[in-house]
Amino acid sequence: MCDDYRDACREALLRSDPPRKVSKQAFNIFPKIREIDSLMDPERAGRIFEVHPEVAFWRLNGERPMALPKKIRNRPNPAGLDERRGLLQGLDYEPEFLTQKPPKGAGADDLVDAAVCAVIAERIARGEAAPMPDPPGRDARGLSVAIWS
Repeated sequence: MCDDYRDACREALLRSDPPRKVSKQAFNIFPKIREIDSLMDPERAGRIFEVHPEVAFWRLNGERPMALPKKIRNRPNPAGLDERRGLLQGLDYEPEFLTQKPPKGAGADDLVDAAVCAVIAERIARGEAAPMPDPPGRDARGLSVAIWS
């Protein structure tokens, strides 16, 4: 709930085991996480699912991590992106779609992340996705807490 990055890092160090700071990337999406969290209720919890691209790639890759990072030093790693595109092509994505120029403000990694999240959304709709942890945890309001893949 911190609005200042240094405060968020200090709080994270106090509450994490092992102690870790908050990444800038995570801190920058906290407002969107708070926005969704404020809207969640039992009815919406049955329709809104959290998905993380790297967890999705892990699941779709036979529950093995991808061999290559998609970014190195905060820059796209062409080999890692190609590895993920190859997996997505095996799930019927067209190569032209996966290599198209992403929308303004997005990177090639954002495009493959969105594509893998769409695969998981379809798996959720078909009842084929799995939560992590399984069974899901519960927050203070009793709502399910899990990443789906």
